[in-house]
Amino acid sequence: MQSFQPPRRILMGPGPSDVSPRVLSALARPTVGHLDPAFQDLMEEIKAALARLFNAPDHACVPLPAPGTAGMEGALMNLLEPGDRAVIAVNGVFGGRMVDMAGRAGAEVVRVDALWGEPVDVAAVEAALASGPAKVLAFVHAETSTGVRSDAAALCALARRHGALSIVDCVTSLGGVPVDAAGWDADVLYSGTQKCLSAPPGLSPVAFSRRALDAVAARTTPVRNWLLDVSLLMAYWGGEGGRTYHHTAPINALYGLHESLVALFEEGQQAVFVRHARMHEALVAGLEALGLQMLVAPEHRLPQLNTVRVPEGVDEAAVRAHMLARWDLEIGAGLGPLKGKVWRIGLMGASATPWHVRLCLTALADALAAQGRPVDLAAALAAAGAHLG
Repeated sequence: MQSFQPPRRILMGPGPSDVSPRVLSALARPTVGHLDPAFQDLMEEIKAALARLFNAPDHACVPLPAPGTAGMEGALMNLLEPGDRAVIAVNGVFGGRMVDMAGRAGAEVVRVDALWGEPVDVAAVEAALASGPAKVLAFVHAETSTGVRSDAAALCALARRHGALSIVDCVTSLGGVPVDAAGWDADVLYSGTQKCLSAPPGLSPVAFSRRALDAVAARTTPVRNWLLDVSLLMAYWGGEGGRTYHHTAPINALYGLHESLVALFEEGQQAVFVRHARMHEALVAGLEALGLQMLVAPEHRLPQLNTVRVPEGVDEAAVRAHMLARWDLEIGAGLGPLKGKVWRIGLMGASATPWHVRLCLTALADALAAQGRPVDLAAALAAAGAHLG
């Protein structure tokens, strides 16, 4: 057995994204104990930074010790008990995953479907909420399988109007577009570190409102997932009157998250959002100059997750394989009903730069040309350059 030396890849799929050298360096710092006073100070900084990023000053904000899927499971398992009614909007893979998890929690699930490539249907959700009392409304703000952004403000307002708690999946949105827990009056939000935060996978930042914490405290049955029971977690992360041991925290992963948040706030949140938007506009202009079409209408597109239709007669898997083999560049395939029909190109965090945009267009043009499809790379780079300056 020998030391593993990973190949050097450029990550432009749906996640993970490229991790910056400063974050990789932070991961290699000396490990301390999870109850060390210095580490407890770091925990407080992380909590404050997450509250700032979620715009959740009155929420309990902590990183769960597992990937973004744990945020989804933690949100649903903490709020739902057997027999509770949950309205769940589904417009892609991850809304469907919410349905599965809510069913495992014993909830009565009311599924509200929308077409893949379209945002959540607000009117259909309102009808479902009006049809009977619901404890929870859950939806995906930024659907990673399609590149669609839904109207979180409108959906959270519906939840409040109908007396439901809102659960918002922000795995792909946090750090790439504004997430506004306070403005939306959202109850539980969760994300992942491997998307726009450009830290390695393995942590799931979450934010629980006071209403949500009260609902957890009022449960008549224990939370079915012990590790993600927020009342137990907060005894460790809350820090009031000393921390109670709950689990051995992933110390070095938290160093990486902290460094990624430091970098984000050094750049400035608004500057980060503008950067993602500019890179998206440049990429789309270049893709269109290559003769390619986007799946999602402009007003609903996520700048950080770009879903591109595969042209007729093109082997989409061969294109991805060519880009990886010749250019060390990874893009994503379609999922579910979009399998074989789209590519998913990520412009997330450290992967949202002019260099990434130009390289992706060059590699994609090369892969298409290898299949005999005529492309004009010069025109694509010029179209992108008009947005990059």
